[in-house]
Amino acid sequence: MYRNILVPVDDSAASIEAVEQAVDLARALGSRIELVHVINRTPWTALGGEPASMEEWVGQIHAAGDSMLRRIEKDVRASGVDADAKLIEAFGERVGEFVVAEATSWPADLIICGTHGRRGVRRLLMGGDAEYILRHSPVPILFIPACKL
Repeated sequence: MYRNILVPVDDSAASIEAVEQAVDLARALGSRIELVHVINRTPWTALGGEPASMEEWVGQIHAAGDSMLRRIEKDVRASGVDADAKLIEAFGERVGEFVVAEATSWPADLIICGTHGRRGVRRLLMGGDAEYILRHSPVPILFIPACKL
């Protein structure tokens, strides 16, 4: 049924919950997981600054994203689930666009996506990637809200 499960990750509580749910489902179904982390350079480029310092900053963000992605991939594999990880660097596009494109090209049978549940002005300022994925996904989606303690 769901042989290939795509999970966008960003190290947030919602993302970690999504990974945990994906692992449980993948274990039960014998599925594979692909973890995807998207780095969007646009917010940092818009801040200005000298190109050398900007490239250094982007390099640090890239290294941190790659480290986080590899750590989560290692944890998923340690749980007995086959997993791959992909780091995507974006410039200008929304994270959701890359998630949908990756779901199509991999090909995914299911997307399990953590959601922050932002509303109002915060949603306008931070974007609505979960909503974009919902509207454009070629496959079913399971949204996992961040646990609120």
